[in-house]
Amino acid sequence: RFRPHSQSSFVFWTNVFAVLPGMAGLFLRRGFYRCSLERCADSVTIGFGALFTRRNAILEPGAYVGAYALVGAAWIGENCLIGSRASLLSGTRQHEWLPSGQWSATDERKLQRIVIGANTWVGEGAIVMADVGAGCMVAAGAVVSSAVPSGVVVAGNPARFIRRLDA
Repeated sequence: RFRPHSQSSFVFWTNVFAVLPGMAGLFLRRGFYRCSLERCADSVTIGFGALFTRRNAILEPGAYVGAYALVGAAWIGENCLIGSRASLLSGTRQHEWLPSGQWSATDERKLQRIVIGANTWVGEGAIVMADVGAGCMVAAGAVVSSAVPSGVVVAGNPARFIRRLDA
């Protein structure tokens, strides 16, 4: 199993594989992430330019990650659709305001893995920093900073409940 020895090595190879074009790039990205992420099913699709920033990401069978998406520590459930340019961040505690009046650098110990439930659709350009339940739709451009229950549509900044989805 290929395991880059450092975070910087992982990020380097993530960037290399992200820009490989066509079907060859699709297969090489899938192979790289199957070997380097915590878990990655063999039936995932990872679009051109998509970047993973944390190795503890999990991709379940049938997951689709769109072009130029950015994925941190996230567990993407079965048959999820992650739109192009969407960002799945590693929780809401990326940085904190310090007594010195400056923002802190990322503290790896404060990052958390978010969970995107099975059969959820995250629209283009959405930013997700919290768990999203199964069978949801996160509208394009939405900013999710608190947990979303299963089976609902959320939209806006901050994301708000729009309606329940019927099976």
